[in-house]
Amino acid sequence: MEMFSTLEVEFSYFDILSDSDVREGLKKFGEWPTYPQVWMDGELLGGLDILKEMHENGELVTTLPVKQSLNTRLKNIINSHKIMLFMKGNPSEPKCGFSKTTVGILAEYNLDYKTFDILTDDEVRQGLKTYSEWPTYPQLYVDGELIGGLDIIREMHESGDLSDTLK
Repeated sequence: MEMFSTLEVEFSYFDILSDSDVREGLKKFGEWPTYPQVWMDGELLGGLDILKEMHENGELVTTLPVKQSLNTRLKNIINSHKIMLFMKGNPSEPKCGFSKTTVGILAEYNLDYKTFDILTDDEVRQGLKTYSEWPTYPQLYVDGELIGGLDIIREMHESGDLSDTLK
């Protein structure tokens, strides 16, 4: 695991000592009698000797998925849809009044938008406040740009400006 941390790659692990059936099953399934075993996308990469060899020749870093920075992850989520709403809960079950009101306003425009429930991911919840320099939720993005929170959305809706922004 130290090697993976040094390379800054994404990984998870399973404690094989916690389940003897899994421990024995992986030996048979992977046709590899020792541990550690590294698997990626359902395929066995190998054991420690193979990993060390891959690391020494530079192949390991290009094989394993690189850990994304939080800002990269936030940009990817924000840009995953033309209209992106970060809210508490989801449109059918908002978890706060501000999110419920925002969803109600957006419903009047009958448009396609995507949401992200910030209560399910504290890293996104805290990181987006810094990234956007906007301390509260919900946050509405259009074409990757922050429009604002409920106060701005409501103001734009009442003035008629929101319709143009959402196009």
